[in-house]
Amino acid sequence: MTDLYQSQRAMRNMRRAAMQRGVIAILDIGTSKIACLILRFDGPSEFAEDGIGPMAGQSSFRVIGAATTRSRGVRFGEIAVMAETERAVRTAVQAAQKMANVRVDHVIACFSGAEPRSYGLAGEIDLEDSVVTEQDVARVLASCDMPDLGQGREVLHAQPVNFALDHRSGLGDPRGQIGNRLATDMHLLSVDGAVVQNILHCIERCDLELAGLASSAYVSGIASLVEDEQELGAACIDMGGGSTGVSIFIKKHMIFSDAVRMGGDHVTSDISKGLMVPMAVAERIKTKHGGVHATGMDDREMIEVGGDSGDWEKDRRQISRTELIGIMRPRVEEILEEVRARLDVAGFDHLPSQQIVLTGGASQIPGLDGLASRILGQRVRLGRPLRVQGLPQAATGCAFSSAVGLSLFAAHPQDEWWDFEIPAERYPARSLKRVVKWFKDNW
Repeated sequence: MTDLYQSQRAMRNMRRAAMQRGVIAILDIGTSKIACLILRFDGPSEFAEDGIGPMAGQSSFRVIGAATTRSRGVRFGEIAVMAETERAVRTAVQAAQKMANVRVDHVIACFSGAEPRSYGLAGEIDLEDSVVTEQDVARVLASCDMPDLGQGREVLHAQPVNFALDHRSGLGDPRGQIGNRLATDMHLLSVDGAVVQNILHCIERCDLELAGLASSAYVSGIASLVEDEQELGAACIDMGGGSTGVSIFIKKHMIFSDAVRMGGDHVTSDISKGLMVPMAVAERIKTKHGGVHATGMDDREMIEVGGDSGDWEKDRRQISRTELIGIMRPRVEEILEEVRARLDVAGFDHLPSQQIVLTGGASQIPGLDGLASRILGQRVRLGRPLRVQGLPQAATGCAFSSAVGLSLFAAHPQDEWWDFEIPAERYPARSLKRVVKWFKDNW
């Protein structure tokens, strides 16, 4: 536990140092694309170039370089072929560096997959002094009972969601307030350690240093949910290529996260098998003609399948749009049913507001919002990421939610467990330190 704590703290310090130097890279490692943004931190600017004032929370940085490349060697949001992924990451980072005309050494990465699991922890302590100090917050976080995460799993996020001081609950930050008993609720997200190690190793092989890691579902929520949705409670469904991330926010904190190991690539793969065409052709047909609602007109709309098999008859085939929708719809329904099951497990029905926001590249299938509102609940909308200063037009779509969210997260990370000094008595096998502390407290 302690080594994890130290590695997370080291990454936080690296991020801080990189921000002081002024530039840091954002890397979104996805199944279908790898996106890299380069951020310049130059303090709050008065006005953006186009006369639009900076939005709250993103006034301290602007995007100076952006590049995307097709992802290779990543399946279900996890690295499957190291050399291929390394090449794709290098390509994206070098292209973004060329555009920005700077060299970056530190990257903050986000990834989906890795079988995330959410835990809710609670802890409470009596205050030695009546005023809550930084040290008291550290003590109450350390007093939370650690669940058994299982073999080979690591903690990715550990955020205090709520503090209670005596009988007052719902405090965001209790420091400096007066009371006798401090309690906290914490949300802890654990992931498969091997996946994290692979990402670490891949980034090291690209001669870069990792200054932070985040879950794609979490950062997509930061980018696509507007302020009142984050406050009142909403779910963000990030439909990527290889996996679909689910995150639930309330009071501006993530309180649950999970992932479904299916995404847009599975729809493409179904088209590829159903029509017996290569994946690239299936992807083109899906993006150009795809949908989930068939109407009477679709029977008459014929789609040229195309291909380069050399057989003239086979390459001249045509199918109706209704047939295509018949292949796509069952898989899309299956993904949404799985998401519904995850939301039910999390108790999403009990939140005051049941807003659901769909984002990610696969959410752009025409008619998906209508189908989702039938399966998930009435209040569904499509979410685009917030506008970030300097972001090129090509990178403002739903597919870039996690990259934009990671930029906002890099600029203003929420307080996590490792942002506080861990109390001495919580260190294992540090008996001397414990004795010294006991002497100090009691004499």
